[in-house]
Amino acid sequence: MAKCERNDVGSLVLNRAAGGGSFRLFSSFSGATFRKKVFAFVRCGGSRNFREDEAPLPLAPEPAQERSEPRRKGSEKLSELLRNSCEGWSEEDVSAEETKRKIEAFEEVKRVVRDLQVGGGVRKSEAAVEVRRRAKEDLEARTTLAMLGAIPPLVGMLDSEDQEYQIAALYALLNLGIGNDENKAAIVKAGAIHKMLKLIESPNEPLHSAVSEAVVANFLGLSALDSNKPIIGSSGAVPFLVRALKNMDKKSSSQAMQDSLRALYNLSILPLNISVILETDLVSFLLSTLGDMEVSERIVSILSNVVSTPEGRKAISTVPDAFPILIDVLNWNDSPGCQEKASYILMVMAHKSYGDRHAMIDGGIVSSLLELSLLGSTLAQNRASRILECLRVDKGKQISENYGGSIGSVGVSAPICGSSSSSVDPNLCSKGALEEEEDMMSEEKKAVKQLVQQSLQNNMRRIVKRANLPQDFVPSDHFKALTSSSTSKSLPF
Repeated sequence: MAKCERNDVGSLVLNRAAGGGSFRLFSSFSGATFRKKVFAFVRCGGSRNFREDEAPLPLAPEPAQERSEPRRKGSEKLSELLRNSCEGWSEEDVSAEETKRKIEAFEEVKRVVRDLQVGGGVRKSEAAVEVRRRAKEDLEARTTLAMLGAIPPLVGMLDSEDQEYQIAALYALLNLGIGNDENKAAIVKAGAIHKMLKLIESPNEPLHSAVSEAVVANFLGLSALDSNKPIIGSSGAVPFLVRALKNMDKKSSSQAMQDSLRALYNLSILPLNISVILETDLVSFLLSTLGDMEVSERIVSILSNVVSTPEGRKAISTVPDAFPILIDVLNWNDSPGCQEKASYILMVMAHKSYGDRHAMIDGGIVSSLLELSLLGSTLAQNRASRILECLRVDKGKQISENYGGSIGSVGVSAPICGSSSSSVDPNLCSKGALEEEEDMMSEEKKAVKQLVQQSLQNNMRRIVKRANLPQDFVPSDHFKALTSSSTSKSLPF
């Protein structure tokens, strides 16, 4: 440790600790101790105090530069020491300031919750607005407010007849539940679902009001938690969401419409809620609204959940023009998400029902599937191939039954020409069957060839459109020759 003493010329000497290369004046000490040491240090080096029993020694005159060097070096080291000490003090001050700020913020949160619990009138409404503001983007504030007991008084405010109270409480609860599953469960446990439904069932409260939109937003947030799905589904919220979806003005409440669809999607994930959804006319409404590109992908997402149950598949198939509507979605090349979900719905229904497969064929699904298997995404192509496989198997069975009927035998896939029990000439039977098969295969090849040509021509039109060429652009004879000579070997069947 360095110590303060006088040398022969009365200047300050700083001795370094043995074995240490870096300068260190004192060990760790408090601020008050440091100031005392600095004052003693300055007194020791700043004044030439001699002991009374010593006489001043004559000193040889020194050049001004030599006398200033020790003082300059000592001043630099003192400045460095002060700077390092100030840095240490600033860190401590920042930490203390941050702790003080957190304590003040916590006390403020406690005051807000206290106003919610025991306050009344304007104070309670202002406290709800403050909870909404604090919980909007601060995850820690949501947890703290819930732990201090902010949820029960907010749920209790829903019993008020004042619309401002209701809206303030609804949006405060909405923000408390964002990204916090424990708060979502606590809100439902406090009875918020039934109180919200009671609000919108009031005859004096129209569905397009701000209260209704706030309730829809809360159902969206609360339905994201799996444990809340059966509670919300059985509470009567589904009919309200369907009514809200049908009655919302798209121009003024597009967000509310989106929230209704997303809430219904969350609820439809649980199979138990599918039966509740089918009690409404949601399926027919969704199919009739499927052309709206703003909500179409959300609609087919809900239908993808509905089709997972036998009741849901029956509800979809009984809607008039359901299959032509879904088949038309397969041609939306600018919306691959809708194509993938629509192909999933059709794939499940084709796999489960023979009657649905015939309805799909009557709706012209084959050409759309062939084009989708060529131009769609990988997932859509795979699903289109599986649907085509189902349809091909059905056609093979039908051919087999026709062959079996022509020879008096049932359940065989090819004519039995050498059977001794048959009264038909084997040669005539074989020849007729082969001719019929050739005719049928030639018709299928012609249909596939025509579809391939149409697909290639559609691609050429898209290329022309992207290249900004004249709309009356006609492909060359060489291109037509290429399309006419194309084969169907790359098709999935």
